[in-house]
Amino acid sequence: MGLFDIFRKKKNNVEPESTTNSESLSESQFETLSQSNSETTTSSALTQPVMEQVGLVDEREADEWSKALDKKSEAIHDLPESESESEDEIERNEQQVYDEGLKKSRTGFAERFNRFLANFRTVDEDFFEDLEETLVGADVGFDMAIKISDELREEVKLANAKRKEDVRDVIIKKMVDLYEADGVNEDTQMHFAPNGSTTVILFVGVNGVGKTTTIGKLASKYQQAGKSVLLAAADTFRAGATKQLQEWGERANVPVVAGKEKADPASVVFEAVAKARDEHYDILFVDTAGRLQNNVNLMQELEKMKRIIQREIPDAPHEVLLVLDATTGQNALQQAKLFKDSSDVTGIVLTKMDGTAKGGIVFAIRNEMHLPVKWIGFGEKASDLREFKPEEFVYGLFKELVS
Repeated sequence: MGLFDIFRKKKNNVEPESTTNSESLSESQFETLSQSNSETTTSSALTQPVMEQVGLVDEREADEWSKALDKKSEAIHDLPESESESEDEIERNEQQVYDEGLKKSRTGFAERFNRFLANFRTVDEDFFEDLEETLVGADVGFDMAIKISDELREEVKLANAKRKEDVRDVIIKKMVDLYEADGVNEDTQMHFAPNGSTTVILFVGVNGVGKTTTIGKLASKYQQAGKSVLLAAADTFRAGATKQLQEWGERANVPVVAGKEKADPASVVFEAVAKARDEHYDILFVDTAGRLQNNVNLMQELEKMKRIIQREIPDAPHEVLLVLDATTGQNALQQAKLFKDSSDVTGIVLTKMDGTAKGGIVFAIRNEMHLPVKWIGFGEKASDLREFKPEEFVYGLFKELVS
């Protein structure tokens, strides 16, 4: 099933087939079921809803699920109030998170398409010029806008389309299909060191995109997942960068290796890598500068850090994540090109997605850079940084446009 088909299935609220095997119930379904029952709900009261939702057909299976739900309810009840709230926040329905986070982008897309379709009379050369302008204005990128326009010229359904709604559906389907095709063999997984050795993850990007905040959020996520995490404050030239990372470290109960102000960033990295290796930390996150003083070449400095890391841990860094601010649009794309050419970037963290009325930058990154977006940020809280899910992104961006 293609990405657009998944989108249409969500749009039409097609329910998955029920199962008669209790073991096939997904973890997210289990969480939804358990959270829907209060701690005071009795075992017998739980049985009927569970049977209805997962298709159980006998009392034995119903009793097993009832006990499991009771156990989950007790576990949540035993958590301190703040932790219980954090758990609820993290486990919010993924689709709801994307819906809320992409609201501004969704509205922006709709407005642009509606303005474009308001002038629709026939599929002619003016139509394609207006389409290209609309797509570029949505941050899809010039290359992809032209590619979409060229392929739609051969689209039979578009040539026969009479209603504006049909034209819109064909265009969006083409966008989604091209986006999916560009992502074939894309590696969206986070990579970790083998055999329990330290994983080193380097964060790069210009100042102001949210690198330090992203590191703090990920540190909190992995620490809560039971990993031992260490942070390296190697952005020694930006005023307040070290203090900001230390504040995130305190919040997440994670130690931070820091040097003096304007110290050599590579020296901080060396100290952090040695500490992480010798004290057997699971993950080391390295914050780097977005701009250096004294005309030092930033890319040369990043390469120097990598050499130091590899001297101590030969297969590191295991990830080089480029942090981009979604609100900067095509500037973010130019940053991606610059860092990709010189930093061996393995993935993108797209921040401030909730603050842009465009959203097409995700399409442009995949089409022009062939880099996977691995994380996407929808807000200030640690729980607002989510693993990137293309199907949820597409649905969250276009759900109000396709009829």
